[in-house]
Amino acid sequence: MGKAKSDCRQSGCPVAFTLDAFGDKWSLLIVRDMLLNGKRHYGELLESPERIASNILADRLKRLEEGGVITKAADPKNQRKYVYALTQKGIDLLPLVLESVVWGSKHVPENSTPKEFLRRLKKDRGAVAKEVLAALRRKESAL
Repeated sequence: MGKAKSDCRQSGCPVAFTLDAFGDKWSLLIVRDMLLNGKRHYGELLESPERIASNILADRLKRLEEGGVITKAADPKNQRKYVYALTQKGIDLLPLVLESVVWGSKHVPENSTPKEFLRRLKKDRGAVAKEVLAALRRKESAL
């Protein structure tokens, strides 16, 4: 996505590369919604509580697709719509997203994360990650 090939690979720093790929909040929030909330359609992503503008959503989806983080295909149930799916590269962001939930909830106590989810996540991130991956697989097979 974007400048990652030239700017950050010059230093070889993986943190710099990751921030270049997801340096704006919208890209990672889209991945969050796909991973944790099972969103797969443009309209679902547009309804996120952060209220992304439609032009920004369209741009970020395009960038994520170009970066190999998501794929876009015609919806088999409605050919006028598209279904977005995470690639393995996108799924590999799950630990980053889960750690962000834990870190953010620690530093913003009035957050909206369901308390039970947060409790389970703090207790056993691996088990929660397996649950998220299983839900993704179920969603994929439902198409």
